[in-house]
Amino acid sequence: MEVQGLYAIAAAVAIGFAALGAAIGDALVAAKVLEGTVRQPELRGQLMTTMFIAVGLIEAMPIIAAVIAIFLVFTKL
Repeated sequence: MEVQGLYAIAAAVAIGFAALGAAIGDALVAAKVLEGTVRQPELRGQLMTTMFIAVGLIEAMPIIAAVIAIFLVFTKL
């Protein structure tokens, strides 16, 4: 197997783990917002706004990981 192929496999694994981490993080945030909404329904709007901001920041991680992985695959080291 060539080195470039190994770089591609490593990039795919890195992107996969980043996506898995983001999915777990999104699920935890959504679960906590749901718990908070059940406890205090009057704060639903504020909690949802905070959740969307948090999910956006969490989703930035796999996007950045994908960019770095693609950069490493296509550059000569």
